Amino acid sequence: MAEPIISMKGIVKRYYPGKPNELEILHGIDLTVYPGEFVAIVGESGSGKSTLMNIIGVLDRPTQGSYILDGVDIGQARESSLSQIRNQKIGFVFQTFNLIGRTTAQKNVELPMLYAGVNARQRAQRASQLLEMVGMSDRASHQPNELSGGQKQRVAIARALANQPSLLLADEPTGALDSATSRSVMDIFHQLHRQGMTIVLITHSQQLAEECQRILTLRDGLFIGERKGAGRHA
Repeated sequence: MAEPIISMKGIVKRYYPGKPNELEILHGIDLTVYPGEFVAIVGESGSGKSTLMNIIGVLDRPTQGSYILDGVDIGQARESSLSQIRNQKIGFVFQTFNLIGRTTAQKNVELPMLYAGVNARQRAQRASQLLEMVGMSDRASHQPNELSGGQKQRVAIARALANQPSLLLADEPTGALDSATSRSVMDIFHQLHRQGMTIVLITHSQQLAEECQRILTLRDGLFIGERKGAGRHA
């Protein structure tokens, strides 16, 4: 069997450790995700989803426990190399899109490649291909304020794929969208999954979670259950 993309063991996250207001959010998380899986992490507000997402995305470090991401021991990685790990190994899709204003869709998609040192011609070519894949070729020269919410999220997905990451991490990616637009965004995720992309979807929506292969339920900083999703057959 292939090595996991994500291997977490005993992940604990505390804030203000050793102080009177010490707060433990995650109480010992074990998580394994293999290449090509589509996994949902579902939980209500306050369950620890955001904290766990930040650790999966190498935006924060656990207080204790081990995390190996695509063969890299994050606990042993230097602070200076974490931004490179985020840039190369993880594609982020956020509820709020996080596009750069006053910058075209094309340039937004090129940005992660710029940070990775990809030359201008290759950046432009790959960004065009990705925008075409998500159905946004005709909006490549538009700025975010000229796009609808669904169009912004399509651009954000294209940007997340720019550096061919090992993992696509989607945090409430349809949370700001209406149901029809949410459907089109989820269809893109299913298309990517069929192409072999590993996806972790963090959501409060049981309906969206059902479309994934595995559903992990988080409550009060612990996984309390795992089950198979119904999947989506398109």
